[in-house]
Amino acid sequence: MNDSSARMTRFDCMKVLADKLSDELVIVSLGASVDEWYTAAPHMRSASLFQQQLGCVTPQAFGLATGLPHRRIISLDTDGGMLFNLGILATLANERPRNLFTVVWDNECYQSIGGPPTHTSKGIVSIAAIARGAGIEHSYTATTLEEFEQHCAAGLTADEPYVLVAKVSSVVESGIKRKHSDGREDKYIFVRHVEATEQITIMGPSEHN
Repeated sequence: MNDSSARMTRFDCMKVLADKLSDELVIVSLGASVDEWYTAAPHMRSASLFQQQLGCVTPQAFGLATGLPHRRIISLDTDGGMLFNLGILATLANERPRNLFTVVWDNECYQSIGGPPTHTSKGIVSIAAIARGAGIEHSYTATTLEEFEQHCAAGLTADEPYVLVAKVSSVVESGIKRKHSDGREDKYIFVRHVEATEQITIMGPSEHN
């Protein structure tokens, strides 16, 4: 496995991205990245929803991008999650959503289950190269904060699928508090935010109310 101790951190990248967001919708992967994101982007709390299953983050973001084509959607995926469902890259290439920006946190390990290495850890497998091979022209790898910020600016204004793989440290940001909500509450927070900002009804009152 490649030593990632000197790499940029996921949390620093998140702060860079968060500064550029205001009315976008964000789908976040499971694990430590959830708490890091909610800390880095408190103003995006109600506009963000975490997906608990590997391989489903970018597909869910793609669904939102399709349903809300006028709204910028952000997928905050992981190397482990993307490797679970590489077929989504072919879907993005074929369907070409104009409003979807996909960021892949590539720390070369399955962090949430103790850190066993992913296929990207040997320096051979490149998710950005796979995405380009699938037909997504704008697929890049960032290894510095400067590169990351430049690609964020481009990805947030692109009118075609944009994939950015961020090579980040496997170290979890210290001092981050766990979110004070469960998955059901998070879902309602997100849905009510979408309803309010889109002036639509997605989920009516519970039949038990």
